Amino acid sequence: MRINILIGISVVALVCSCKPQVAPPRPTVALVEAIAADTSGLGRLAATAGHNNVRGSVALIGEPREGILLARRFVTADRVDNIDGMARRDSLPDFAGEVFDVILDAYNAPYSHFFAGGPDKDARLDSLRTAAVQNAVFAWDSTCFRSASELESRLIKSRAKVLVFTSAMQAEYGLFDVDTLQQLTGGKSCLVSAMHTLLEEALESGARNLAVWTSRDVRVSQVWQKVFEQMEVPDVTLAVITPESAMDVRTEFRDVLRQYRTTGRVLDALLIDSYSADLLPLQGEVAMIRQGGTDEDAAFGRMLSPDFLVLDAASSVVRGTYRLLRSQNLFTHRIARPFARYYETAESPDGSPVLVEVGASYVQNAYVSDID
Repeated sequence: MRINILIGISVVALVCSCKPQVAPPRPTVALVEAIAADTSGLGRLAATAGHNNVRGSVALIGEPREGILLARRFVTADRVDNIDGMARRDSLPDFAGEVFDVILDAYNAPYSHFFAGGPDKDARLDSLRTAAVQNAVFAWDSTCFRSASELESRLIKSRAKVLVFTSAMQAEYGLFDVDTLQQLTGGKSCLVSAMHTLLEEALESGARNLAVWTSRDVRVSQVWQKVFEQMEVPDVTLAVITPESAMDVRTEFRDVLRQYRTTGRVLDALLIDSYSADLLPLQGEVAMIRQGGTDEDAAFGRMLSPDFLVLDAASSVVRGTYRLLRSQNLFTHRIARPFARYYETAESPDGSPVLVEVGASYVQNAYVSDID
């Protein structure tokens, strides 16, 4: 379906939107109502989302750097046996044959600016919600543009069967609207949120006292606290922490533990809201703490539960998406290596966002040139 999409920007861990049409429990943004009322163009696009089943792509949606780092984890993942799904490497990509459409939301990034104070904050947050819906429409469409300035030149792209929202900010301010749109239209694409997969995985492990290690902007936005409150999980606590910046990740990790220690609670799980986290040095630091070599180590050791768990966003999303594709029988089963295609949201001549295909070399130089 080739539809010209030029729309102005004026839960649980895994959400499969295949529910009957119902009225939303709270007001949605105007774009949702406009699309749902359109029975031909965008409304039909939303209604048919996810109906192509295994032939669709997995869309990674969010701020550019996060999407690029997560795409790399997806295409290189080899955690399970591709035959029986057991947790053992088989030297074959876990997502063999899958296409990952990485939607780099440069038009709206950084999302932190939507949370700035002022009398128009509510309107800005609605704009972030609208951006999530717009990006979902981009992912569902089968075309994009070659250039933001040449709107007559279009390219073919995959239609997404799964949408992964990488940003905690947009998951809280937008995921509800995208899910509501699918409920109203009959769309069936599955929605994945990194924030929700982390929380769900921690709770499934039996953890009851959780801490989130995240950036200052995300902590100030309070999106983690809001989602946690909405989950209404009894007898579970959550602390959201931003450590002082340091050259060594071990130093930052210890600052996280110092800040958490002021709560007076045992810590069962640390959730790292970052797509570049390296768990090896942190696991080494935990092992050193367990030895109790210093007074601080001994204090930390008493604070960490015997089954203390460290989870990072990228690993959690990869695991959650794999389980989703397997449980819903959404794997393509094509014999091919997984690969990523990159798209960037850009401003059209009339000021509206459009989706433009970009090359891997451009992506590397523009967003992650400091990472090999």
